[in-house]
Amino acid sequence: MTLSRDSAMNIANVLTEALPYIQRFTGRTIVIKYGGHAMVDNTLKQEFARDIVLMKLVGLNPVLVHGGGPQIGKLLKELNIQSSFVDGMRVTDSKTMDVVQMVLGGLVNQDIVNLINTAGGKAVGLTGKDANLIIAKKMLIERPSPELTTPEIIDIGHVGEVVRINQSLLNLLTQSDIIPVIAPIGAGEDGTTYNINADLVAGKIASELKAEKLMLLTDVEGVKDKSGHLLSSLTLSDVERLIQDGTISGGMLPKIRCAVEAVEQGVTSAQIIDGRVAHAVLLELLTDEGVGTMISSSSLMETNQS
Repeated sequence: MTLSRDSAMNIANVLTEALPYIQRFTGRTIVIKYGGHAMVDNTLKQEFARDIVLMKLVGLNPVLVHGGGPQIGKLLKELNIQSSFVDGMRVTDSKTMDVVQMVLGGLVNQDIVNLINTAGGKAVGLTGKDANLIIAKKMLIERPSPELTTPEIIDIGHVGEVVRINQSLLNLLTQSDIIPVIAPIGAGEDGTTYNINADLVAGKIASELKAEKLMLLTDVEGVKDKSGHLLSSLTLSDVERLIQDGTISGGMLPKIRCAVEAVEQGVTSAQIIDGRVAHAVLLELLTDEGVGTMISSSSLMETNQS
């Protein structure tokens, strides 16, 4: 089919707009936390896979970390295993941990790998247990208790936090034509397996690799002010102010804190973007407008959202 002149000009404009960003980010690492609606809608899944392949082909180095909460919850329900949460973390006993490994390390991870490979990429699926990629330790949650002089310590089972990342392994992969796809499962020094929040893993990997960007896909547009308007860019001091006055609260807090920590540890910028938008990753990276909310260390904003 022959394109009309207007359609051809639109395509040319898109490509020329993307060019300076491709040049700027060539050879740079982009860590993407993949989750939410983008990971369950079939059309969005296929579009996301093609976008990741395109990123690699034009010289960027994407590293994917994925979640899988809804898929884990579905299988636990089918197996009649009760599930509960403390401060947003799934309480993970031994039976639940078996399901987490099956879903994250097997079903979800391999589905993403297959989608990327089908789109023409070369993806390799990993869990944090492969080649000691993620060394973890047990996460203990502290809660203030009016009856006690010290906080109550809550043990939520096989839930972990990252101790260290095998940076050399990730460097080896990103410097080749491989796209790493990482399930957020780690192992302790004693071999104990831990379920780790995918945002935390993505943030830690981005920090260790001194990534250009950390991108957190979610099911909201980004950070909004009290009037409901999207805040397109924030500095670290802006974020602190918005947390203090209650503008940022609830489920957005863990993502914001993950983004802030990554920027404080050397990541150039972090983005919270709406994974329900088709091609959201490319729109954020390669267009003048961008999407979502960008968090950076100072008011010296980049020329656009990217």
